[in-house]
This record gives sequence, C-alpha cells and structure tokens, in this order.
Amino acid sequence: MKKNSSQITGKNTSSTEKDLKILEIDPWLKPFRKDLELRQNCYTQVKKLLLGENGRFKDFANGHDFFGFQRSENGWYYREWAPAAEALFLIGDFNNWNSESHPLIKKEGGYWEIYLQGKETLVHKSRVKVRVKSKGTERDRIPLYIRKVIQDPGTCDFSGQIWEPEEAYKWRCEEFRVDDTKPPLIYEVHIGMAQEKEGIGTYKEFEENILPRIKDLGYNTIQIMAVMEHPYYASFGYHVSNYFTASSWFGTPEELKSLVDKAHGLGIAVLMDIVQSHAVKNFGEGINEFDGTVHQFFHSGSRGDHIAWDSKLFNYGKHEVIHFLLSCIKFWLEEYHFDGFRFDGVTSMIYHDHGLGTAFDEYSKYFSLNTDIEAITYLQFANELIKEVRPDAISIAEDMSGMPGMCLLAADGGIGFDYRLAMGMPDFWINTLKNKDEDWDMGKLWYELSTSRPAEKRIGYVESHDQALVGDKTLIFRMADKEMYWHMNKEGRNLVVERAIALHKMARLITISLGSEGYLNFMGNEFGHPEWIDFPREGNGWSFKHCRRRWTLADSDYLRYYDLNLFDKAMIHFVAEENLMGGGVPQSLCVDQEKKIIAFRKKDCILIFNFHPTESYPDLKLSVNDNGFYRVVLDTDEQRFGGQGRICHDIKYETRKLKINEEFSGISIYSPSRTGMILKK
Repeated sequence: MKKNSSQITGKNTSSTEKDLKILEIDPWLKPFRKDLELRQNCYTQVKKLLLGENGRFKDFANGHDFFGFQRSENGWYYREWAPAAEALFLIGDFNNWNSESHPLIKKEGGYWEIYLQGKETLVHKSRVKVRVKSKGTERDRIPLYIRKVIQDPGTCDFSGQIWEPEEAYKWRCEEFRVDDTKPPLIYEVHIGMAQEKEGIGTYKEFEENILPRIKDLGYNTIQIMAVMEHPYYASFGYHVSNYFTASSWFGTPEELKSLVDKAHGLGIAVLMDIVQSHAVKNFGEGINEFDGTVHQFFHSGSRGDHIAWDSKLFNYGKHEVIHFLLSCIKFWLEEYHFDGFRFDGVTSMIYHDHGLGTAFDEYSKYFSLNTDIEAITYLQFANELIKEVRPDAISIAEDMSGMPGMCLLAADGGIGFDYRLAMGMPDFWINTLKNKDEDWDMGKLWYELSTSRPAEKRIGYVESHDQALVGDKTLIFRMADKEMYWHMNKEGRNLVVERAIALHKMARLITISLGSEGYLNFMGNEFGHPEWIDFPREGNGWSFKHCRRRWTLADSDYLRYYDLNLFDKAMIHFVAEENLMGGGVPQSLCVDQEKKIIAFRKKDCILIFNFHPTESYPDLKLSVNDNGFYRVVLDTDEQRFGGQGRICHDIKYETRKLKINEEFSGISIYSPSRTGMILKK
C-alpha cells in the first residue's frame, strides 16, 4: 500500500551537503534552513514514491488516457476510479438510461471497468452518466474524465457527452512555441463577456472579433479565464465541476482548439486560468463524493471546506489526487495546445488558513504550522510536469503572500513557477488613490513597483479582472466615478475626467516599465471601460447589461476611450519593440517627494514622471551620467492620446555638465504636471 505524503516524517533522510541555492540567493532565509530542507525532503521522497528512481512525471500523469471513455479497435472501454463505491452502472441514451443493464466490474486499486462491444455502441454526441451506489446512497454522476458536458434546456440537468467527431481537429500551427526572449504581455480575457452583445459570447466570436484586436494592440499572450467546465456562469469559472472538459458555455472543443490555433497563427501564446485550488461542492455536476465519500478527493471535516469560497478543498497528500490533477495539466497542454497556465488561488492552497486575514510581514509566517507542505509539494510536481511536456510553457502563480522561492526551481529549494503575479501593485494603486494627490509618496511608489524577491520574476499590472468586478472598481472609475457617464466626449472638458485620464496613462506606463518581467491587463481596462462586471443573477434580473465589453466606445474617435485605447496600443508596441521590460531594477535618476518627480534610466531610454497635480517644471535638471543626445519618443500628454500636447518631440536634448552637480552630466527639460515621457538616446 502506498503511503500518503502526510505519512512522511520531517526527518532529514536526504540531507543536503551544501546549502540550497535559495539560501545563497536570499540570505535572510538562513534561519529557516530546516523548513526549506523539510520542503525539499518532502518533494524528493514523495516524488520517489510516485515515480521510482528515475521516473518522469509526463509518464505518470496519463489518467486521461486510461480512465473515462477509451475507444478500441472493436468497441469502447469505460473506466472510473471509485474506491469506496459498491456498484457502478453506465447509463445513457445508448441503453435508454437503463440503470441495471451495464454494470462495471471492480478491479484492483479501486478502479472499475466495462467493455462495450462494437464501435457503434457509443457514437458522437451520445449522452452518458454513471450510476454510483455507495453506503446507502445512489446518485447519477457525470464521469470523472468526460471531455464534454451538456445541459438539458428543459430540466437544466447536466450530463456527459461522448465527443468523438469523425475527423479529429487538424492543427494548422502545430509547431508553435513560446519565445522566451520576449516578456509576456498578457491580455486577460473571458470568452463569454468578450462580446458587445447582451448575452454569452462564443469561442468562434472571440476568434473572429477579439483576437485581431489583441494582435493590433500588441499583446503577445492571452490568458483565458473560465475555460474549465463550471455549472454556474456567474462563478467566473472558479467553481469547476469537470476537470477535463472545455466549458460548454462558449461552444465545442473544436471551436476552442480553433481559437488557440488562430492565436498561434497570429504569434500569440495562450495561457489557461487553471483552478486546482478548490472545486465546486455540487454532486450532480462535480466530482464531490463521486464514490460516496468526501475523502476520495478532498480533506474530511472542516479542512475540506473553504468557507469563504463555499467550495471543496483537495487533499494534495493523496497520491491518487496528485495523479488526477497532474493528468489534468498534461491533458490541457496536449489536447488543446495551451502554452501554460495561471494557477488560481495559490495562496489558498499553501496555507491552512488560506491566507485569509494574514499579513505576511515577516519571514516566519511563511514557515509555520500554517504552511501546507503537501500543497507546496504538489505545485512543485505540477511545474516540473509542465516543463517536461512543454519546456517553453509558462506557469504563473496567483500568490498574494510573497512566499519565498515561488519562482525558483524545485532543485534550488523553490516551487518552480516562472512568474508570480505582483498582486501588491493594484492594491498599492487603490490605496494611493485614497490620498490627496499632493500626498502621494514617491518613495513608496518606486519601492512597490521596482522591488521583488531576488532572482524571481513578476507579472506587473495596475488592475486585473479582480478590480473590475462588482464590489470593486477599476482605477479610472475610482477616479472619475459618475463623471464618466457625462464627460467622456471630446467636445467638453471636465477637471475630474482630465485628472483620471492623465493618471490612468501614467499608472500604466510606470507600472509596465519599472522592473517587472511581464505585464497584464484585463480586456477593456486599457481604454477605461466604464462599467463594472456584474454577471447575470437573480439580484439584477439575470441581466447581461454589465457582463460584456463595449468595444464601440474604444472605436469611436469622438470619445476619450478612443484616446486611451490608442495610448495603450502605442505603449505596448513601444515596450515590445524596445524590449524595455525586465532587466532588474532600473537605474534611479531622481525620486523627489516634494516635486513629485520619478525618473530612471532603462537601457537606452530615460523615463520621467511628474505626478504633481499642478506644478510644471520648465527647466527640470536631471543628472544622467551619460554623454549624447536624447529625444522624446512617447509621452502621455500627446494630443493623439487626449493630452494637452505640452511636450515637444522635435528637440534634441544634449547632455552637459549641470550646475546642480558638475561631476555628472545631464539634461535640462520641460516636465509638465501629470505627465510621463520616454526619451531615447
């Protein structure tokens, strides 16, 4: 009998002869050496139990090729893992939903099997379920590894569907690979709300209407939310029910494949928002108590329930659960050609209290009894599997705690992600807006946007979908509020809207350029979408009015949204063409709290930001310690972006000795209030 990883002790059975690399990278972690060794030992020991001495995760994570419906030369095999079940019966339209005619046979290891003779027993689009009898319960369930789920419009009942079209999808861009020399510029999307119509958008509509927009804006990556099947549309895809099923809300598996294929043809990588941090509680649609017991997939008792999310929590110490979840990852990489994942809810996974209400303000909070070592071990395995299947694939952690080593290799004492979302950035911008403009702290702004854990990469952003949902506000809506409904026409001017537009552009430009290795934006936020996201629900009369993106606002050149959209396009293209992201902390040239000036150099560019609400500086002297000529190539105040056009692009600024410090050369330049500019050498 295999042991759960929870049975493995913390005894150092594979002691390191030298310090883990993470201790060299961050010496402040040395007091927690034993905690890091415990993490490493758990990883090593459980991996050996799962794979043996030299096994690989990509050879282990193949549950989708064995379980579920597997077509053979003369028929079908159907297999399920349901160790506590007493009996299983396959039912469907192929047998008129007869609950006794097709029993499965129990095999060793808790799995069940039936062989259906004849290829035509099950056909494309056949509806199926499995009746599970266990400990006095009898439920009709959706097969665990089903590839397609449909809902009966009359009864609203969900069932599985055999998905075996006569011709498999033929990929046009089979060999697409992520270019790791280009920082990910991510456009975060939700297929259903991507259309302007008051309804649910489709994969096909997204492919035809939205992908060309994203390409035009210059983003090189999309991150698709709510791909995995979820029974409740308004859950934003977070209450996943079926882990091998593309959401039927938006179309067919082939249509999703076509979307990914089209994106690849445009040179755009496609990431999936993968939810393995929790699962929907539903019996009728989900995997909860599939074999009649909660502990098949989840922890028992209170540990198995996420009170805040009303969902179930996986037992990452159970080998069969590891196998199920890793197989899920490999399936999406291979079947749909996704180029990686954004892992949702990592903070919730790696702490027993899910990080709720915890301020991670000291290192000891990362290495306590609150830390879930089993979850960390699982994430290390997940990232290792991703690289084995697709070495170019990207993995991003949604972690707000700042766990050390999140983006270091497991071999170095890390967890193995490529990037972490810089979740403190949007919170910083929100908190900053709570202060008067003249009280903004330039030192804190510089620190928040430029500081990261050593040798770990971040995805910077001003706002994601989180800030656009009901209960929160986008940055521009916080600044302009109701004035947006009346004063976004270019014919009139409104001081509140003018401020909001100026700071909207400045916040994005300084965030994308100040130290992060990647950047993210949620669709519509680039042009200041005026509506929050409110999914159809009983409280709003099941309305789609606020669950769509109004692209015509960005396309109407008489509106200010058009200007903001144009700025975002120029910014993204410039950053990409100049390869301006990453490279560590830029060289600070000026952080002046009184003048509200931040200036820094990055490669051949100098960036100057004047956050002062009223003061412009006709003769701002800036030491750059360089010789040569500079010219303004992009600024937030350009008239084409809805600005006042106060910054000249024709002047060549020659460096010279400055009176403020004759040991250094610099430039003298006009810096208008509430502007950001980029000068190129």
